[in-house]
Formats: sequence, structure tokens, C-alpha cells
Amino acid sequence: MKALLLGLALATAVAGCATTTSPTGRTQYVGAVSQAQLNQLGAQAFAEAKAKTPQSTDARQTADVRCVVSSPVKELPPEWKSMRWDTALFVDPEPNAFALPGGKVGVNTGIFKVARNQDQLAAVIAHEIGHVISHHHDERITRQMQTQAGLGLISALLGARYGEGAAQTANQVGGVAAQGLFLLPNSRTQESEADVVGQQLMAKAGFDPRQAQDLWRNMIAAGGDRPPEWLSTHPDPQSRLGELASRASGLMPVYRQARASGRTPHCG
Repeated sequence: MKALLLGLALATAVAGCATTTSPTGRTQYVGAVSQAQLNQLGAQAFAEAKAKTPQSTDARQTADVRCVVSSPVKELPPEWKSMRWDTALFVDPEPNAFALPGGKVGVNTGIFKVARNQDQLAAVIAHEIGHVISHHHDERITRQMQTQAGLGLISALLGARYGEGAAQTANQVGGVAAQGLFLLPNSRTQESEADVVGQQLMAKAGFDPRQAQDLWRNMIAAGGDRPPEWLSTHPDPQSRLGELASRASGLMPVYRQARASGRTPHCG
């Protein structure tokens, strides 16, 4: 009965979720938590990251990162541009970066091994900001809560009919199935969408969109073995390169207009 009530409670919590349209026109299910709660979660995660990982004392690299963050932020819609965007450069050899709800951007020092100029650094950062403005964190939380609600109901019903062992098995098997067939494919969709949004954003800010392809080519060269495509949270590397190159051609007029309008970043 407790498991059934938990499942029903989760189901009720996600029943009020809404649909919206992403920047690329994709239907999204969002709303399990409020934007204020998302911002709070983002701030908490950012504070924890800063507490666990030392921040760089390299003044030049820190200034370059802040410069690159500020340029695409100026091109965001008003509700995002008005936020106070915080940036941290972490001492970590992994070439990675992230952005969180509430305007938090973290970059690892290892990114400079693959981002060899300001345009390539902008490709990484604009991609991560693309996740935020596309409501991907909201979407992931909402989908996970929907999955938990469904698994809670199934396991409770099986437990009531066949016993606790059946309920536990349903949860374990169901969790694996949800991860492999539902949550991870959604993440690949989000990664592809962040590529689209990020490349558009960097072009509007005056960064060369062709450099996104070079950045990801450097990423591939620096990486080791990767998991099979169906278990990966990122699109196939070669497909990604082709899509980035194709979009860059269409974004060159946007880039040239940005430069002609005075958007000429000088970030190191």
C-alpha cells in the first residue's frame, strides 16, 4: 500500500506538467519543478563544484573564459540576458564545461587542450548555454519524475499481486529499460539540439561558426574509447561533424552581419 501511494503521489506530481516548444521546434514535457527551483538547484550544484574543485589562478585564462561567456549572453532573450551570469574556471585536466540554470557556467582548464582559439572556446560555452536556454534541465527532471511515477505504480501493483520480490525485480529491470530506451536517447536529442542552438548563438555573438566543427574534431582526437552509440549521451562523432559543417555554411551571413554590426569579440 505504501508503494502504491508513493507511485500515485509521483503520478500526481507530474500530472500538472506542461508541454512547450524548444528553440528547434521540438515538443518538450516540462514543469515538474518551477524555474525558481531550477535556479536554486543550479546555484547549489555550482557552489558544491566550487567547494570540491580548486579554481584556476591563471588570470589570463580566467579573463578569456569570462569574455567568451559574456558575448553570447548579450544575444540571449531578455529573461536569460537579465540574469547575473557567474563563471568559474576549474583546475581539472578533463576537457569539459557545463552551464546550469540560474546562469552558472563552469569550465575546466583542460578545455584549452582542445579549444585553441576564442571561437573554439565559444563553441563549447555556447553549446552549454544552449542546454540552459532550451530548458533541457527542466525536461530531464520532468521525464525522470514521469519514469519514477510509472515504475512506482508498476512495482506496487506487482508487489500487491506477487510479493515484494516481484516488485523489486520490476524496479530493477524497469530502471535499466528506462535508462537505455528512454532517458539516454533523450539526452542525445538534447545534445544535438544544443549543437544547433549553440552554433546559432556563437554566430550571433560574432564568433566564427565554422570553428565549432574544428573544436569537436579536436575533442574526438583527444578522446579515447567511447561507449556504443546506443548507450552514449552524445551523437555519433562523424555525424556530428557533418551537421556542424553543414549548419556553419548557412550561418555565415549571420556571422558576417554580427561582425559588420560591431560584434567583434577579443577574448585572448
